[in-house]
Amino acid sequence: MGFLSNFFNPHLVQFEECRANIDTNIVECSFNLFANILEHLVWGPHMLFMILGAGTVFTLYFKFPQFRFFRLALQIVSGKYDNPEDKGEISHFKALCTALSATVGLGNIAGVAIAITLGGPGAVFWMWVAGFLGMATKFTEVTLALRYRNEDSAKHMHGGPMFTILNGLGKNWKPVAAFYAFACILSSFGAGNMFQSNQMSSVLVQQSANMFGLEIPSLVFGITFATLAGLVLIGGIKRIADVTSFIVPFMVVVYFIAALGILTFNLAEIPAMFGHIFHGAFNGTAAVGGFSGAVFKEVLKRGLQRGTFSNEAGMGSSAMAHSAAKSRPAEEGTVALLEPFIDTIVVCTITALAILVTGSWHTNPGITGSELTAFTFAKEYGQMGAALVAFMVTLFAFSTIISWSYYGEQGIFFLFGENQKAITIYRVLFLCATVAGSYFQGGAVVKLSDAFFGLMAFPNLIACVLLLKFAKLEVNDFADYIKSKKS
Repeated sequence: MGFLSNFFNPHLVQFEECRANIDTNIVECSFNLFANILEHLVWGPHMLFMILGAGTVFTLYFKFPQFRFFRLALQIVSGKYDNPEDKGEISHFKALCTALSATVGLGNIAGVAIAITLGGPGAVFWMWVAGFLGMATKFTEVTLALRYRNEDSAKHMHGGPMFTILNGLGKNWKPVAAFYAFACILSSFGAGNMFQSNQMSSVLVQQSANMFGLEIPSLVFGITFATLAGLVLIGGIKRIADVTSFIVPFMVVVYFIAALGILTFNLAEIPAMFGHIFHGAFNGTAAVGGFSGAVFKEVLKRGLQRGTFSNEAGMGSSAMAHSAAKSRPAEEGTVALLEPFIDTIVVCTITALAILVTGSWHTNPGITGSELTAFTFAKEYGQMGAALVAFMVTLFAFSTIISWSYYGEQGIFFLFGENQKAITIYRVLFLCATVAGSYFQGGAVVKLSDAFFGLMAFPNLIACVLLLKFAKLEVNDFADYIKSKKS
């Protein structure tokens, strides 16, 4: 009973404080309470152990694929080893862009700012760790997903951890596969939708007021976003791939150049910031100051959590996009290891350094998320900098939403088969969630998103570990294929 009291009492206190606020209502406070409890249950020490442990196992088992296969991954994306006889619907590049559109999202703009606000500079180091180990995890889960993917009556490919679990581990594991599919659907509403819509509407409301003096309700942006997403969803994976293959390269390059400019303006501060990152990672320096084991735990949790939320390694989500590629299993797994590198090692890092070198992270205790990143850009570029962030938030959020809609549909397909009515109902609810995400309080949306997202890790990582030897067979098979192409 003591453990339960210690766990629930802080949440109940927050609930009463919420109710005492005249600007909130019982529905909003109850939503916040549910989100807080679920997030703490899912993202406990066990989750950190699983993410670090599994990533380390995959790294060692495949002898550091992050280094061994990086150049090969670039060659595959360029089409060097394409085989026209391979099954699939989209190219390596389009599969990579579709997966990246789900990962290179607001986790890179808002998530990084949240990690630094809650965990200080040291959280950035643990984001790097999550990114590096995530490269091996992505390699493993995507390789297995293509090995065990299914083809429907219309010749469309369906894959992901639910199919890996069922086809790889057998029918006795069907309840576990169904649990993953259900968690994926929930996560598509939270991490892949409501969080994106929430952060998008937040920054656009602020920028419309700053630039034009207009007080536009957040619901207006939510409804607009839902309408645009709906126009893409009806086209399936091919239309999603076409849209993301255009948006992703453009938004990454533009954002990278703009953030690089901030670092150039503050070049002298960068060495000191790296010092703060490494010092904070192992000494537990929080954004609010102080040193303690509890603070260090928070730094570790926030860094790994936001890094994983950003690159999605261990969740198995991007394996669903890659399963549509015309590719061999290990070939596509090699392509997939590029995702955490681009998403976390490159994009997240440049966002974090921009926030740190400008001092925005500790001079503005009242703001976080995309608003903090917008403030950072405005500090260097003026109002145009904030407007750029608002524009990038819109692109990042939109691309993530349309990719995650596809992931959710894969969960629906697994549970209900080729049932178009079920797909239609899902799409309607998904678009309604886009609108709802623009309304609810940001903190609760983030926590609920993290909770749903984390639920996907348990069945996925367990299956990956149990099926490692089969992933190794695919790696050996692809190695033989490459040798035959070179000879």
